[in-house]
Formats: sequence, C-alpha cells, structure tokens
Amino acid sequence: MGFKLNPDQIALAAEYLRKGELVAFPTETVYGLGAPIFNPEACAKIYLAKGRPSDNPLIAHISSLDQIDQIAREIPPEFFLLAKAFFPGPLTVVLKKHPAVPSIVSGGLDTIAVRMPSHPIARQLISALGQPIVAPSANLSGKPSSTTADHVMADFEGKIGAVIDGGATEYGIESTVVSLVGKPCLLRLGAIPKAQIEQILPLGEATLEGKLASPGTRYRHYAPEARIKLFSNQQEMEVYLKGSKCRWINPQITLANLYAVLRQADEERYDEIVLISPSDEVLMDRLRRAAVDQTR
Repeated sequence: MGFKLNPDQIALAAEYLRKGELVAFPTETVYGLGAPIFNPEACAKIYLAKGRPSDNPLIAHISSLDQIDQIAREIPPEFFLLAKAFFPGPLTVVLKKHPAVPSIVSGGLDTIAVRMPSHPIARQLISALGQPIVAPSANLSGKPSSTTADHVMADFEGKIGAVIDGGATEYGIESTVVSLVGKPCLLRLGAIPKAQIEQILPLGEATLEGKLASPGTRYRHYAPEARIKLFSNQQEMEVYLKGSKCRWINPQITLANLYAVLRQADEERYDEIVLISPSDEVLMDRLRRAAVDQTR
C-alpha cells in the first residue's frame, strides 16, 4: 500500500475514507482532498491538513442526483434546470443545507455547496463509499491548487491516507459557483463561463453575505511564494523590469496550466513572476487573488 494509488484501487481508497483517513482524488477541475460528508471528525482533518480557516465552506461532491435530498432541503426547480444542463461537470450550486449535514462542512452556515464531478474516478469513489464526499482543492491553504497527483504529494505526502493518481486534470481551474439561496447569482468565476449559465438561468449580482457562502472566495488563494506583478501593457512592464532580480517574465500561462506554472516558479526559486494582464476574465480573477502585492 503506497501513498499514491492507481485508478483500479478505488475500493482501497474507499476503505481509507471509511476509516476516517483523507483521500485526494482527481476531478475534471483540480484534485480534491476528500472526507465522508457524514463524518465530522474526518471533515475536521481537512481543515487541519490544509491549514484552512474553519469558516471557509467545503464542497460536497455527489455521484448521483439521488443523493441530493440527503444533504440539501427546499431544493428549488432551478437546481434541476442547472443539473440537467451542467451535471456532471464543473458547476457548484449553493443550496439550503439539510440538518443531517454536520455544521463543520459549511463553516457554520445554513447552506451547502454541491457539485457532481464528471471525472469517472471521482464519481466511482463516491459511489464506492456510498455517501457524498466533501473535498476542497488538495493544496495547502492559500497556495496553488493541485492539478496532478505529484502536486498533492508535494503538499501532503505522509500527512493523508492516499491520493489516487488520475493524471493531469482537464480544466486545471476550479468550478464555477452559483447560489440558488434567494435570487440566483454568481458567487465564483470558474470553468463554466457565466454567459453559458445564463443561457439556462439569469444570474443577479451576489451580495457580500452570498459571497461568504461560497468556498474559495473569502481569503487570498492560489498564491506561490514568488510575488506576482501584473501590468496593463508592455511599456509599463519594461519600465518596471529595469534592475536585476530573479524574475520569470511573461511565462505562457493558460487556465489549464496556471497552477502548474505557479508551482514551477517556486520550484525554480523565482523571486517574482512578471506578467501582462491576460484578457481572460477567469484567469485574471485567479491571478489577482494570487498576487501578493497587486497594485496595477
């Protein structure tokens, strides 16, 4: 039994989960660090392992819509519209939480964030366990998310039960988060564009209270040790670059390789990553929140 498991060892991974051990697994977005939703002691281990603030909600992953009534209540019809269009896939929906769900899962809130991943390993693991799995991204809190099993091992080797190696993730960016508690609204940009969701359901502006109900929005996220400096054009950047420093200048960053690039910057001991601001809204959102000193 090694720390890294193969995709054909899902039954073993489920046994780790039943024993209260944490198991990291691939989804189509990033790797998740999972625990059984109805085991509050195991869920508490997620916060401890990641160094995650206890008021930052977790996302519940389901393998079937049959599981939704176990974890949510007063489910509006809009949920089933979104589920028909985007489940399984990289969309998370915030609903009212079922009383059976431990409060630690939702950071003490009366809501629950739910999604059905499209990655077969994720859904097979949930099915093998027989209950939803709560799983934030499998990285140390505030640091770049993991998009490979090796990233998970770099952060957690010897600290969790296992990671299932499913190769590199497809999207390399987290799920989009939509709230259906009150007026439907977008809480977090992600793998599914807002415009695509609005073809199914119009979305309003999120309140501050609504944003606090979303995983991954309350604290600085995705940040490497290297400082990130963003500039609006080449001329501004060239003025800044005068002087010597260990810099990575304009690496080719996409949504799919963002976290791998940020991790590589630390592995190669760059002091700074210097970039011209990308036009992609989601990529810019992640870079802004990763920037240690964002002034431009």
